[in-house]
Amino acid sequence: MAIFEGLSSKLTDITTRLRGKSRLTDQDIKDMMREIRLALLEADVNYQVVKEFVADVTEKSRGEAVMKSLTPGQMVVKIVNEKLVEILGESESKLNVSPTGFTIIMLYGLQGVGKTTTAAKLALMLKKQGKKPLLTSVDVHRPAAAKQLAVLAEQIDVPHYIRPEEKSAVKIAKEAVERGKYLLCDTLIVDTAGRMTIDQEMMDELIEIGDAVNPTERLLIVDAMIGQEAVNVAIAFNEAIAIDGFIMTKLDGDARGGAALSIRKMTGIPIKMIATGERVEDFEAFHPDRLASRILGMGDVLSLIERASQAIDEEEAQRAYERMRKNQFTLEDMLTQLGQVKKMGSMQDMLGMIPGLSGRLPDGEIDETQFDRFRSIIQSMTKKERENHKVLNASRRKRIAAGSGTQVSDVNQVIRQFEQMQKMMKQFSGKGLGKGLLRKLGLGF
Repeated sequence: MAIFEGLSSKLTDITTRLRGKSRLTDQDIKDMMREIRLALLEADVNYQVVKEFVADVTEKSRGEAVMKSLTPGQMVVKIVNEKLVEILGESESKLNVSPTGFTIIMLYGLQGVGKTTTAAKLALMLKKQGKKPLLTSVDVHRPAAAKQLAVLAEQIDVPHYIRPEEKSAVKIAKEAVERGKYLLCDTLIVDTAGRMTIDQEMMDELIEIGDAVNPTERLLIVDAMIGQEAVNVAIAFNEAIAIDGFIMTKLDGDARGGAALSIRKMTGIPIKMIATGERVEDFEAFHPDRLASRILGMGDVLSLIERASQAIDEEEAQRAYERMRKNQFTLEDMLTQLGQVKKMGSMQDMLGMIPGLSGRLPDGEIDETQFDRFRSIIQSMTKKERENHKVLNASRRKRIAAGSGTQVSDVNQVIRQFEQMQKMMKQFSGKGLGKGLLRKLGLGF
């Protein structure tokens, strides 16, 4: 998660040094707390949150259980992790569901935070969970917003209700409720209007819409890149319309991430969902414990497996595994596997979920275009060449390079890596090393 790279790198370095210590002095604790305080402040975490964090961790680190422990460094890392989880919210906060069977979710936020895209992302996530959502826009100030929502709804094959010519947001909202019930939908997602800044006119309109449809969930979309200002925005919206939860967007950005670490503690309102990328699939439930683990460089294998289970075709992965077990894995199979892994999102983000790598992969170090080059090269081969790469002589490789817009050296690299992959997979399939996890991740081992 790019937005936490700086903080994660610093905290990982601090906790790595601690893990190896068999004895902690008072000076060790002071030095560690000073580094942690600076790391959190540089990440734009609210000062009061940092102050409480450092005070609590310091007190617990000086406790008898730590000082007499055989692994005091490990104990302090555990304390830091627990405190991070507490600040982030301790446990997953699920969406409220109406007992009537028809849930209304209203999305609020300033202009530019990604409300319309988030509405589509939420609809797709609910659809995958077996729900039947309906999307509607009550933004009567920007007709383009309603049309954008319609385009996104069609892309994810979710019904929508828009009235770009209607000037009453309340009327559209009421009609959308009726339309949703008529279509036997169980969830209505309402994309509301935003402003560049908070003003009373906007709040009055949002209150009026809320009174008209009585939403089950009031969710505020918060841009993670605006830092501590996100807390002020959250407080203003909560005072006016009583927010039930947050959806944090732009966590793939290059800001410092302090908003996510401050907003729960400062408002008492949970973060329920996070948007981790630009694709409509890059959206997931927020798990405080998993994010804390990633920030401390401990990885997040559970989220990685969940992402894989959603993106990977289980039957295709099983076929690939069987072919590898019989030493029949070909470039055609590799092409299929590359396509499935690509669906899981950013490779940088996925590697950051692996314990030991989180926080140690500078943004941009992973060449995200390599998958596309590999796929382009393999797609430029004939079926015979994909099934038997040994027929790829010099003239064939030159033709493939020209067809894929690459160099012969790139084609040679793909072949070399495929052969290395074959050898590695043969070893895995022969010894059974990590077979369960690797198959879960859809890597065909």
